[in-house]
Amino acid sequence: MQRFVVLCALFISFFAASVLAQSNSLDQYRLGSGDVVKITVYGQDDLSLETRLSDVGIINYPYLGEIKLVGLTLPELESYIYNGLKGDYLVEPSVSVSITDYRPFFINGEVKKPGGYPYQPGLTIDKAAALAGGYTERASKTKIFIVRDTEGSSTTISVDRSGIVLPGDIVTIEQSFF
Repeated sequence: MQRFVVLCALFISFFAASVLAQSNSLDQYRLGSGDVVKITVYGQDDLSLETRLSDVGIINYPYLGEIKLVGLTLPELESYIYNGLKGDYLVEPSVSVSITDYRPFFINGEVKKPGGYPYQPGLTIDKAAALAGGYTERASKTKIFIVRDTEGSSTTISVDRSGIVLPGDIVTIEQSFF
């Protein structure tokens, strides 16, 4: 019985850690062109909006004017809007910002249907390849690369099949030698 309890505790802590890691990665997620953002101010319909970010990533928000959203995290945007509305316009605004549609990711190389696909939270290389029709018979299981934009510059990283894919990533599955 004690062994069962220990195994259950280990399982629960592992599951909680993975959920927390996913949550933390979304808190650190930076908005980019193509994302659809929903801004809600409780009780203030005229201050709530939903918009797809353009390449410029600037929106015109009531009372605050132009706000550049590209590169901001959701908590940063919430804080900016909260602080901008607090005082002059509202006493204690209740601001919520969410992403209703992420920008797509792209996958090319040794998959059956290369192209752009809608991002889904929790996406791994294997899941991305499945969306693209699966690996070809020549696909390498070890030569997998992601080109990721991080704070204005592109970085190429080598990953394994369990690597995490983020919105806007370009995944390349190389051909194996044998």
